[in-house]
Amino acid sequence: MDDLVIIDTADAVLVAAKDQVQDVKAIVNQLNERGRPETELHREVYRPWGKYDSVDAGDRFQVKRITVNPGAKLSVQMHHHRAEHWVVVAGTAHVGRDDEELVLTENESVYLPVGCVHWLENRGKIALELIEVQTGSYLGEDDIVRFEDQYGRAETGEVPK
Repeated sequence: MDDLVIIDTADAVLVAAKDQVQDVKAIVNQLNERGRPETELHREVYRPWGKYDSVDAGDRFQVKRITVNPGAKLSVQMHHHRAEHWVVVAGTAHVGRDDEELVLTENESVYLPVGCVHWLENRGKIALELIEVQTGSYLGEDDIVRFEDQYGRAETGEVPK
């Protein structure tokens, strides 16, 4: 096989003749015409605090691998429609859950029920890796109600006490 271009990402694999790579735009247009989510949604998503990788999903569950950079903190938030279960794989997690603060290390976990105000922080020097299992009637990213956020994404409203 000669003159091939092979691109492998977490979302897709492309194998094309080198002289036809420009046709990728036509494929993307076809996907858009068919309303396919692949043109907008990606498996690996970068955030100011790190990234997440959507590993699996079904009607009432979603599994993500979350990486929190050293010194980074996710917003103080809650969800109306989903619960979350976090399992630490590597690093140390500082977790706020309603009125309590927890420190979790490898192989430890925490459950965050629907409506629970929570946050996650990596105060360590290595990346914090955890597996998040979401369950509930709606799992969209727009079910995040932010109260506080060091990256300027906080919504208006009072910070929970």
